[in-house]
Amino acid sequence: MPNLDTGNTGFMLLCSSLVMLMTPGLAFFYGGLVSRRNVLGIMIQSYVSMGWTTVLWFVVGYSLCFSGGKGGIVGDLNMAFLNGVTLASPSPLNDTIPLIVFIAYQMMFAIITPALITGAFANRVTFKAYMLFLTGWLLLVYFPFVHMIWGGGFLAERGVLDFAGGIVVHAIAGVAALASVLYVGRRRGEDGGAHSIPLVALGTGLLWFGWYGFNAGSEFRVDSTTAVAFLNTDLAASFAAMVWLAIDWQRTGRPKFLGLLTGAVAGLATITPAAGYVSPVTAVIIGCAAGAVCYGAVALKNRLRLDDALDVWGVHGVGGSLGIIMLGLFATKTFNPAGADGLLSGNPGFFVAEVGAVVLAVIWAFAFTWGMLWLIDRITKVRVDEAGEAAGLDESIHGEQAYEGAL
Repeated sequence: MPNLDTGNTGFMLLCSSLVMLMTPGLAFFYGGLVSRRNVLGIMIQSYVSMGWTTVLWFVVGYSLCFSGGKGGIVGDLNMAFLNGVTLASPSPLNDTIPLIVFIAYQMMFAIITPALITGAFANRVTFKAYMLFLTGWLLLVYFPFVHMIWGGGFLAERGVLDFAGGIVVHAIAGVAALASVLYVGRRRGEDGGAHSIPLVALGTGLLWFGWYGFNAGSEFRVDSTTAVAFLNTDLAASFAAMVWLAIDWQRTGRPKFLGLLTGAVAGLATITPAAGYVSPVTAVIIGCAAGAVCYGAVALKNRLRLDDALDVWGVHGVGGSLGIIMLGLFATKTFNPAGADGLLSGNPGFFVAEVGAVVLAVIWAFAFTWGMLWLIDRITKVRVDEAGEAAGLDESIHGEQAYEGAL
């Protein structure tokens, strides 16, 4: 048996559960943002990832991310089907935690990441095409970036840090969302927008709550860095929410609840890569920057008439990338001796490595996402037909309705 620490192990099981809860939270968040006739269509895309991504993770995902491939782009298949995993296998990052717990925790990250993308092409992609996309995107984008940064791969050997997924989760998902929007095109006609802001609020609450497991759990033990990651998560979310609310209020003349909720998620996404590497004061700065910059990104998207339905690029793509860049600026070993010092602490090399990783992530995620959608379109139609879109995906694809008389 490993040198088991019951406190660390219990904490990581709790964090795994919290991250799992984020995917239903995302489903509610997105479900409230679409029209009544598309609620189930968007929610099932999150829930099906809980099933299918788990299957892929068991078969090849964990192995491709964390087995072999030192210094490379992707791992090997030596641990496919969790081959060799026993009760005595220790976690690679903390040998007081069983490997089984580490596998479960990382699996929850894999589940939610592709689900984030679905908000961009809401209401207009067939379910068959989505299932192919989910499979291909995990294999060609998500698994390689997990390996390159967290699995001892190419970027890790160049000193790139990403505490809980600024690149591995948010940046690549946000850029994939942008590529999806450009490929699939705009929705036909007017969708009607958010049908239930209370559902969005419920989803935001679940996401915010789960994010403590997402960020604090990424320390893989209970110590002072865990605590600062927890606090930084809340500080960034809160300050971003208030900045977004203030800007929106000033521009529209009304304090919008939806703006407050969106700002909070932007702050959560932006602090994710830096949560365990920066001070609480820096988390406040990152939160304020997230509220302003992500608001500006969404405004730019609207001016360019890009139909990113639920602002995945502006919130997650821009937020995750901004967080990595600010990590390169503000990282300090004062708050995490196992981390790095950033540009403002006299280490320009670390800043360059972080910016370079963002550039690679943007190019890789955009190219592979566009290419996959093009290939899937050759196999099965990606976009729903005009009649199906007009009727709504709930009825035209799934034969179900969220609300009686939703049509």
